[in-house]
Amino acid sequence: MELKLKGVIQEKSYAFAIRCINTCRGIAKEHKEFDMSRQLLRSGTAIGALVREAEHAQSKADFVHKLSIALKEANETSYWLSLLKDTHFISVEVYLSLIADSQELIRMLVSSIKTLKEK
Repeated sequence: MELKLKGVIQEKSYAFAIRCINTCRGIAKEHKEFDMSRQLLRSGTAIGALVREAEHAQSKADFVHKLSIALKEANETSYWLSLLKDTHFISVEVYLSLIADSQELIRMLVSSIKTLKEK
């Protein structure tokens, strides 16, 4: 069963993953910090991977489940971003830019999940 998401979620989650990778690369290089940045790397890239995986879900329920996991990863990513900002591993400017993208993905995923559950 192939269910399709709007290309916008795919594109934004992919672009967000790239930004997380580049941010983590910078943290590792500048601060030699690896634990929190790896968590951000894992959760920030998982969002897009789960959105992509949902394309080939076995059922509508499986599709919603995968999007729900992507939503959890997006929420976790927001946590790591806040922690990295508050421990001064990323600047407020970088944080504000990334958290805005993270929150946008959360809103899009919530909307998609709600719409799918209503059908």
